[in-house]
Amino acid sequence: MKEKSTINLQTFYPEILQIIKIKEEKGQITIRMKSKTHSEHCPKCGKESERYHAVYTRTVQDLPIYQKNVILKIKAYKYDCENEKCEVKSYSEKYDEFIGKCGRMTDRLENFIRTLALETNCEGAAAICKELGIRTSGDTIIRILRKMVDVPAVECGEVIGVDDFAYRKGKTYCTVICDGITKKPVDILEGRDGATLKEWLAKNKQVKKVTRDRAGAYAKAIRETLPEAMQIADRFHLQQNFSEAIKEALKREIPKKIVIPDMPTEVIDEEQIEQGEKKLK
Repeated sequence: MKEKSTINLQTFYPEILQIIKIKEEKGQITIRMKSKTHSEHCPKCGKESERYHAVYTRTVQDLPIYQKNVILKIKAYKYDCENEKCEVKSYSEKYDEFIGKCGRMTDRLENFIRTLALETNCEGAAAICKELGIRTSGDTIIRILRKMVDVPAVECGEVIGVDDFAYRKGKTYCTVICDGITKKPVDILEGRDGATLKEWLAKNKQVKKVTRDRAGAYAKAIRETLPEAMQIADRFHLQQNFSEAIKEALKREIPKKIVIPDMPTEVIDEEQIEQGEKKLK
């Protein structure tokens, strides 16, 4: 009798992540996992906390299995910092050496893509990854390679400009910070929800003036981190505000419908027409 052998996928993942369900579809395998952590250390003050703040689902891409794309759906936790003097109020748990802080790929998948790109090129590596069942692009691979380079921090003055831009419109957004005097880029932050901007501002207390768009997330981040800093709307959004103010004023003063009354028309009979023709002759 032949012995049946099976592969236990759990052995390929950290012990703190428990596999709950595996769903196989055409071209994709979705693995649902649950975090088994009950405490986490604050990244700022280092104090350990056992108080859950929230539960969220983290979606991460892993190495493919039999040329099928592998997606991990991780039920993860956020914790409240129990140190009242700490600036950080809540934080997410970490999976060191498996997933980075804001990573959308596992570290081992990024390492594989990085090695492949260094041996070929970004577009060639993207084409090979597609055949293997890895969803990526040449631009994404460039960003992965950039992580290898230690970029020295750029100092900025008291005036900065903040705006968002899209790596992929409608999908992936980032925040760019420029020096208001030199007009040169200072830093690029992940996301545009204001969380990363708050962390950056906390390390750059010298900032006194911030030029920004009308995004409420940026305004809130600046107000909470640097309450004394002056917030300035940029020229483009000033024009937008002015245009909207004019439109609102016109809406109030001018009715939606303007009725033009019918003009009275003079009725001329056939006899009058004949008399007029005779006079002309």
